[in-house]
Amino acid sequence: MGSLFAELARQAAANARREVETYLREIPEFRSWEINPRTRIETMEYSVWLRRRTIELSPDNSELTDDDLGYIAAIGEVRADAGMSSESRQQVLHLHTTLMLRDIQEAAESLRGRRVEELMQVMTWFAPQGDRGIAAYRQGFVTVLHRRLPYVEQVALLARSLLSGDPMAADLAAALDLQLPEFCAVTVIRVPDRPPGDHDLNPEIETLVKAHRVPAVWYPQSGTRGGELIAVVPCADEAIRLPTAPDAVEDLVGDFTEALGRPCAAGTATAPLDDLPAALERARRISRSAPLGKPSRRARPYTMADVFVELAVADVPFIDAWLHTVAQSLEPGPDLVSTLDAYYRHDMNRGAAAASLNVHPRTLDYRLRRVAELTGIEPGSVHGIRTLSAVVSRRLSGAWA
Repeated sequence: MGSLFAELARQAAANARREVETYLREIPEFRSWEINPRTRIETMEYSVWLRRRTIELSPDNSELTDDDLGYIAAIGEVRADAGMSSESRQQVLHLHTTLMLRDIQEAAESLRGRRVEELMQVMTWFAPQGDRGIAAYRQGFVTVLHRRLPYVEQVALLARSLLSGDPMAADLAAALDLQLPEFCAVTVIRVPDRPPGDHDLNPEIETLVKAHRVPAVWYPQSGTRGGELIAVVPCADEAIRLPTAPDAVEDLVGDFTEALGRPCAAGTATAPLDDLPAALERARRISRSAPLGKPSRRARPYTMADVFVELAVADVPFIDAWLHTVAQSLEPGPDLVSTLDAYYRHDMNRGAAAASLNVHPRTLDYRLRRVAELTGIEPGSVHGIRTLSAVVSRRLSGAWA
């Protein structure tokens, strides 16, 4: 055995102890070791074993055996069974990989540049076998979650994994028999309020998920009864280039808002699977700029193309304040905001707008004249369309509540 491998073997126990102490210091969930020393001993034994297997297999570039991978998967099962969170699992994998690489670097430095060939042997072995070991660990972790968690919680965990870029998403999807597409539409349905006593959305979410077969998770808003339903909806690659929401998103939004029976605002953003965290941020901002709609099967998901003006306005406080002033000038009039909303939604078609409001076209004309009197802005002018449509969207979004 070469001297680098001998140095790694000599330091195996000390390096394993350092890893265990790092877990205890940096991962709060591991602090239960203080009252359960057996867990600490088992983790120490596993850390020593893994280092020794590295020393045994890397000189000949031999692969981890099925028994090795089974043992690693069993450790993942034990930790999931103990209630370890997915966040802590990811932190463990990160720390373990970092510390193993530090072990190798320190051993190589102690030899002052000698045995470069052995260093290359270890590093050549470490990357592919490390990937196999991590995959086995994740699989063991997911096996327990699939057995223990209710279906809706598994789906929520899958959604969170996708939206955070966690590689465990692939294992969770396989366990749930869901396909991970190449492109997705992240959809955020904002619910500002829910009826008193309605504390559990799990039945509605489970029905939605089973009908549409998409990952979804509910995030409650602290201090309120509201929150956000976030869904990851598969879509075709061409949907990324379209200004409208995919049909599957429209169906999902309509089903959820109708079942919930509360005003909602939905925003959606498309992206490749590996860019979902950024898509979530866009979809969330779109939902916060979108008007709150009545609960209906025809509820509309908004895209960036629909509210790009409102998104920009929200980031410029003095413009937003000016628009708010214009909105306040409409308060003396009868239903002027809803009238303008119908007028612009129907592309300024007087007959269609009046019909949607259930009023005579002459009543619509009177209200539009009243808008011009109160604001000094003609609703049908270019200036009116640019200004008053933004006023309507900001007011109906609840931004000024």
